[in-house]
Amino acid sequence: MKVQIALMLGMRQLEGAGIAGASTDARRLLAHALDLPAERLFRAVNDELPEERHKRYLKYLAAREARQPVAQIIGHRAFWKHEFRVTRDTLDPRPETELLVEVALEAPFARLLDLGTGTGCVLLSLLAERPEARGVATDISEAALQVAQENAARLSLADRARFIHSDWFHGVEGRFDLIVSNPPYITEAEMGNLAPEVRDWEPHQALTPGGDGLGAYRAIAFGAFARLKPGGRLAVEIGPTQGAAVSAMLAAQGFDAPRLRQDLGGRDRVVLAHRPEVAAKG
Repeated sequence: MKVQIALMLGMRQLEGAGIAGASTDARRLLAHALDLPAERLFRAVNDELPEERHKRYLKYLAAREARQPVAQIIGHRAFWKHEFRVTRDTLDPRPETELLVEVALEAPFARLLDLGTGTGCVLLSLLAERPEARGVATDISEAALQVAQENAARLSLADRARFIHSDWFHGVEGRFDLIVSNPPYITEAEMGNLAPEVRDWEPHQALTPGGDGLGAYRAIAFGAFARLKPGGRLAVEIGPTQGAAVSAMLAAQGFDAPRLRQDLGGRDRVVLAHRPEVAAKG
C-alpha cells in the first residue's frame, strides 16, 4: 500500500469516528509511524508503506478513535520553541498557555518558581530564553515531575532547574523574582462537559480542584506574596470567567492592582500582579 493511500484511509477512519481535525491527526500519526517529522510526510506519499509501519499506524488510529490525544499517542507536543514529552500523567501543553510565557518574558528575572509544573513546559521555555536564570518547579504528582525532569535533561537545562514534590509552596525556600503557574481551574460542574480527550485521558488533579475551580488560586494568592522579592511578579493562567475573582484575591493579599491579559481569542487568560517595591504602611 502506498503511503498516500494509507493516509487517505486513515483520514476517513477518523472522520467516521467524529474526530475533529481528522486530517491533521492522521498526518501526524502516520508521520510518527514512519519516524518522520510531520512536515516531511509529503516527501514519502508515493513510497510503499512497510507492513510493520502500517500495523503501527493502525494501532495509532485505533487509539485516536478511542479519543486518546495525539500528543499522548506520539509522546510529545510542540510548545513555544521546543518539543516536550507528554504522558497520561501530565496535561497536554496548550497553545493558549504560551501567553503565560510571553507575559513572563516581559521583564527580567534571575530566580523563577513554577507551581504545578506538569511537563515543565513553562519553566523550561522560560529558562531557555534566559540563560542566566535558574528555576524551581513543584508538582504534587511524582510521575509528572519525572516527565518534567526528562524534558529538562533533553533540553540541556537540568543544571538550572530544580524539581520538588510539593503541594504548592511546601518545601520551597527563598524568594523569587517571578512566580508562574497554570493551575487546575475547571469547576467540578464543568468536568462532565469536557471533550473526551481531556475528561477521559488527562489527569483530573491537574484539571480541577473541585468546587468552584478557584481553590488553587486561593492557595497561590495566600502564599505567593511572601515568596516574592519586593517588586517581584506573579503570573497565573486562568479560565476565561475567573479574572475578576483571581484579581480580587491577589489584591486582598497586598499585590499591586492586578492586570488581565487576553489570548488571541480575546478571552481573559493570564493575571499579572506585582509585589510592591515598598511595603504598604498600615
